[in-house]
Amino acid sequence: MDRLRAFEVFVTVVSRGGFARAADALDTSPANVTRYINELETHLGTRLLNRTSRTLSLTEGGETLYARCKAILDDVAETEGLVSSASVEPRGRLRINAPVSFGILYLAPLWPGFMQKHPGIELDVGLIDRVVDIVDEGYDLAIRISRAGSTSHAARKLATSQNILCASPAYLARSGVPATPAALAGHRCIGYTYSTTGDDWQLTDSRGKPHPVRVDCHMHTNNGDTARAAALAGEGVIWQPTFLIGRDLREGKLVRVLPDYRLPDIDILALYPSRRHLSASVRVMIDFLVDAFSGVPPWDRNDAS
Repeated sequence: MDRLRAFEVFVTVVSRGGFARAADALDTSPANVTRYINELETHLGTRLLNRTSRTLSLTEGGETLYARCKAILDDVAETEGLVSSASVEPRGRLRINAPVSFGILYLAPLWPGFMQKHPGIELDVGLIDRVVDIVDEGYDLAIRISRAGSTSHAARKLATSQNILCASPAYLARSGVPATPAALAGHRCIGYTYSTTGDDWQLTDSRGKPHPVRVDCHMHTNNGDTARAAALAGEGVIWQPTFLIGRDLREGKLVRVLPDYRLPDIDILALYPSRRHLSASVRVMIDFLVDAFSGVPPWDRNDAS
């Protein structure tokens, strides 16, 4: 039995949701697909799939094997792609999606250098704060701001940013400085529309104990710059990532609130549809971004401008 081929057949059956669909995707017959699955189950000595005439589901052993096989196949495809693309000059259109604020502050200054290095690539950069469907909306790569460890997409981590509670000195002088998370409930707050927890702010203390608090947001926005502007104008307490408010904190325009408590960190990720069949242009862009954000991220450097 060709185990690598059997793994590929198994993963395709699961991802396509059936034997006939897998056969079409692999350009083979349903009988061959069935043979590979039967041989794989016999080799491993366990059933991998629960199958009836209408449904197909993974057994516990099947779930474990699927996760491992998918990772193995992705690694094989990535290795093949690295070797084959090493001699190919990246060319063509590269569609990239990124959040508005991060795209303007930290990606826009990078594009001239990338285009000089890879003149054969035509960049098409779309900035939008909602989460896009990379495949359905035709993007080759998306820069995603995500809570650490929360994505299941193929991704490369570029950097991490802290989320910080803060307010302007004028607001704190007028309304007082909250001493505990519970005290936030009595303050004017500015909420972020795309937060997965809404107006329930999730703080933890230095021991990792959670201190969730329901806040009263008199304003919501789907854009971090808008929340920042409101806070600078003395409109209340916000939480935003250091990549957006780090300079304001260093210059004293905003003041950290409840510094002994933390909000979940966020990862800056480069997401792409799959490691398999990754184009040369996507590979060089990912490598370029990984290099650009290596070490201490720009928003946490003392000399950040």
